[in-house]
Amino acid sequence: MRAHLLLPLLFASAPVLAQVDEQEIVVTGRGLAPAAGEEVFDTVTLDRTRLANSASNRLEDILRDVPGFQLFRRSDARTANPTSQGATLRALGGNASSRALLILDGVPQTDPFGGWVSWPAYDPQRLGEARVTRGGGSGAYGPGALAGTIELSSADPFTGPTAVVAYGSRDSVDAHAGLGLAAGAGFVTVSGAYARGDGFVPIVREDRGAVDRPSPYEQASLAVRAVAPLGGEVELQASGLAFRDARERGTAFSDILTKGADASLRLVGRRWTALAYVQTRDFTNSFASVAADRASVSQASEQYSVPSTGLGARGEWRPDLGPVALRLGGDWRETIGETRELYSFVAGAGTRGRVAGGRTRTVGSFAEASWRSDAFTLTAGGRIDRWWIEDGVLNERVLATGQQLTDTRFDDRSGWEPTGRAGIAFRPGGGVTLRSAAYLGWRLPTLNELYRPFRAGTDATAANAALAPERLKGIEAGADWRPAAQVRIGATLFANRLENAIANVTLGRGPGTFPGVGFVAVGGEYRQRQNLDAVEAKGLELDASARLGRWTLSGGWSWVDADVDADAQAAPLNGLRPAQTPRHAATATIAWDGGTGRSASVTARWVGSQFEDDLNAQRLRGAFTMDASASWPLTRRLSLEARAENLADARVEAAVSGDGIVERATPRTLWIGLRLR
Repeated sequence: MRAHLLLPLLFASAPVLAQVDEQEIVVTGRGLAPAAGEEVFDTVTLDRTRLANSASNRLEDILRDVPGFQLFRRSDARTANPTSQGATLRALGGNASSRALLILDGVPQTDPFGGWVSWPAYDPQRLGEARVTRGGGSGAYGPGALAGTIELSSADPFTGPTAVVAYGSRDSVDAHAGLGLAAGAGFVTVSGAYARGDGFVPIVREDRGAVDRPSPYEQASLAVRAVAPLGGEVELQASGLAFRDARERGTAFSDILTKGADASLRLVGRRWTALAYVQTRDFTNSFASVAADRASVSQASEQYSVPSTGLGARGEWRPDLGPVALRLGGDWRETIGETRELYSFVAGAGTRGRVAGGRTRTVGSFAEASWRSDAFTLTAGGRIDRWWIEDGVLNERVLATGQQLTDTRFDDRSGWEPTGRAGIAFRPGGGVTLRSAAYLGWRLPTLNELYRPFRAGTDATAANAALAPERLKGIEAGADWRPAAQVRIGATLFANRLENAIANVTLGRGPGTFPGVGFVAVGGEYRQRQNLDAVEAKGLELDASARLGRWTLSGGWSWVDADVDADAQAAPLNGLRPAQTPRHAATATIAWDGGTGRSASVTARWVGSQFEDDLNAQRLRGAFTMDASASWPLTRRLSLEARAENLADARVEAAVSGDGIVERATPRTLWIGLRLR
């Protein structure tokens, strides 16, 4: 159980902050309040209670409470390859990169090199709220919010520190501890999280061979926040986050390691905010080649280091104009990174080396105005972005002789992207709100998409340094009804068109030698990242929640009809459904809060079938799962907790290879633990 790693977390859990008089602390640790115009968009909020009391204690799993949210794979961050952990909404498809913009306390969180998300870095126990806006463009938060925006906020320190230790199936450990200290009129918080497990065998039983084995994981993170008043209603917020994420994918030569650290400084005034941040990441990823009978395995390639850095700044001002709420500001983001790899392994050693990477930059400014009366809210805004793709390189050589195989310097590129959004909300009475919105959004290709070829099993995908930015056009109309203060029912119809959608396009099958990847074995597919003409998605989202005394009911359903518009080399995809996009997704939770540490909840989820590949030849079956959790006090401050993931042990298909080998997501997992309040 690695007890020596848990002890520091437990000793750090003394509930210091609980004894501090809340009135003595004048700072909040938060950013500016949501702008008045945000209510015209389709938004779902997951509160502190939900984040701190899920069956899995995994943020990527909790976000599935929002119908339409999905990762590229159905697996969570204990077994999936991190490169398949990009987030999207509204069935817009994708690859490794996120099409939803994830923000923590104002800072963008996607990987600087690849655009995916390192989910183990975000312990739900240290979060106070997750606010998900589906669609809507990015507005004031910068590029990247094609499918929506996921805003994470750190927990309010006045709720007091917590300590949680749980033991689960397959010798798993899940632990969290936090310490809060008053510092004059401000505060300092430190929180740590640790998780490990022996893992399960990802390949389903009937497809396994001698090489298949469990997929262990070990993950840890440490977060520090300090908030202090500077006078004149201004506060300084300093944040730091470090994490380490080690996984194996269920065979020899499939180990993965991600290390990262973030730091940010934010000034928050009554009507303005200024933010600066830095992200560093390093990534190691080993790839295995498994024989057709799964009786032997060898190393195929290794990303032995993928260093990357993200830098950025953002400022916003909200001048007082009486009935009109105005937002003015700008932002800058730069990403620098490269992949360093060994490939063409012979007798267990790489014979060739590859370095590929570059730099991207965006600088943008925005203005948005909103007006609110008793019956109406109107909002309209626009932004203009300048982007650069620079210093792109692909270098390949023979290790033994130093012979240069590829030495390509790609041309620098730049351009302008104007976007905007507008909407209206009408409140005729009776707790009803009618709303409508239109928006434009965009996303720059990641360094990974531009420059790095990769292999997954026998399949190989070539990079494409000529990729254009993705652009989204969307409209939606919806209604919210609040028949009582604690009851909400919402419905949204939407239509989105994602132009220049980046996808892995199948161009051939092995055996054969193909440009950008070399030899592809029999049964393997050759793909290249390309801009499709468009992905079109039209659908309906339903959400409902009610708090009835000690009981809370919540749920939702998403239905999306999505198809690809393509020609030229990608013409075979025209009219097909984007890969990894289910038509239906539904979720429902019933929770009871008895107070003083007594609680229980049950969550049911259904996700419809979806296609593994762009040609719609390999189908992943739909899946119904149930999670449950319960807590009961042992003393005034100590509670016993029990949790169950995938209670019925449903088979959740996460992937299927070209030769039909099926991989599953998390099986039934049971937990028992203690929580110190």
